[in-house]
Amino acid sequence: MKAFTKLDAKLAPLPLANIDTDQIIPKQFLKTVEREGLAKGLFYDFHFDAEGKEKPDFVLNRPEFKSAGVLVTGDNFGCGSSREHAPWALMDFGISCVISTSFADIFFNNCFQNGLLPVVLKADEVETLMAEAKGGNHMVTVDLESQTVVSPSGKTFQFEIDPKARQKMLQGLDAIGETLISAVDIDVYESRRALDRPWLEKA
Repeated sequence: MKAFTKLDAKLAPLPLANIDTDQIIPKQFLKTVEREGLAKGLFYDFHFDAEGKEKPDFVLNRPEFKSAGVLVTGDNFGCGSSREHAPWALMDFGISCVISTSFADIFFNNCFQNGLLPVVLKADEVETLMAEAKGGNHMVTVDLESQTVVSPSGKTFQFEIDPKARQKMLQGLDAIGETLISAVDIDVYESRRALDRPWLEKA
């Protein structure tokens, strides 16, 4: 997993609450276990009309917001069914951070396991980012080390994050990577167990 330290990127506003995982990545795109290629399904029903043509009024189709790396959105983002494809699709599209006032628990935890940073800010701070993102300057800075978001106009907002989750993101560690840190200790334990309980090795 790629480490997340500091991100300077375009900020795209999506002022909708309760965006569920089926809206983030519809079920027809869940047939793969590959993380690449899912960008084509991200917000599919928002992106495209019934004929498969891009909807010009959708924020991520607008020229000034294409290649956005940060999304600021409404309450309860990522609700609905559990699907790890949701953070995969966002990251495959190029979005590395989502800012909201709240996230659904399963989606929130899946983000940390896949290198996507979910940032929780106060309602007035999210509203400020929404308003500024609609202006001429769309650049925002998200700094995980200092736990700050700097708006396009230069306003700084502090966010809280679980210390363990923060450290794993800074180091680029998912659950497997975290386990591999203890690989030497695991090998020593298995070697000792093989000597102490050789019958277990015959299974």
